[in-house]
Amino acid sequence: MTEAVDPERTTSAEQIELSVREATAAMTPRDVGRWAAKVERLDVQQRDGVRGTNVAGRRLTGPVQGFGKMWQKTYRLAVPGDITPESAIATWKAHFPEFWPPGNRFAGALTGISPGDVALLDLAVGGGVKLSTGVFVLYADEESFTLMTPQGHMFAGWITFSAERDAASTAVQAQVLMRANDPLYELGMMFGGHRKEDVFWAQTLTALGDYLGAAGAPVTTRTVCVDSKRQWHNAGNVWHNSMIRSVFQTAAAPFTALRRGARRTS
Repeated sequence: MTEAVDPERTTSAEQIELSVREATAAMTPRDVGRWAAKVERLDVQQRDGVRGTNVAGRRLTGPVQGFGKMWQKTYRLAVPGDITPESAIATWKAHFPEFWPPGNRFAGALTGISPGDVALLDLAVGGGVKLSTGVFVLYADEESFTLMTPQGHMFAGWITFSAERDAASTAVQAQVLMRANDPLYELGMMFGGHRKEDVFWAQTLTALGDYLGAAGAPVTTRTVCVDSKRQWHNAGNVWHNSMIRSVFQTAAAPFTALRRGARRTS
């Protein structure tokens, strides 16, 4: 079930991001280990199973740094009430890549999903091309965790995965707050990208529900346009576009392999 909501301007992008910064600044000692330390640029090592490009050295981007319209998308599913929110999130963290649709890869740190970790992604976009990018673990506790995107990702923003009691059941949820990162991504979102995003997370929650004993449970989708303005001053983000770079990296891969082979034999 999908619900779309007209643009709401009561909460601006700047207000939302400010609230996150204020929450971080107001951390109690109990919260310190749950938020990632501030980083200027991402530092990550190569991992097996993914190309691992377009991440190292990139800055993190919230909705204020994005280009396109700002959207909040909420995907929600009910699982049996005997599963506690803590248990649902522990399972989601432990098996996170397994719930993704086939053809997509998530290579996280050996420590799992912990604040400050960087995961490398290869996302299937069609035509044999994999979009290579990553995510940063901004926050994690027993009932939720939040991933934030770097420069060049399809969108600037974050995704929060959470679970809570909901009457006789437990609700698991993925909530995305995002802007397309640049004009090319915005065009892509307008012409099928939003639908693909919705299908991706609906399939992910369905797989999680199957694992937690809620096979066949429906995923509800709620979409809100928070800000209908495009931020043209951020159009230059296209320089970091990971889709463009991934296409060139895919095309160059055979030549790169030949060059490496020649170096080994010389």
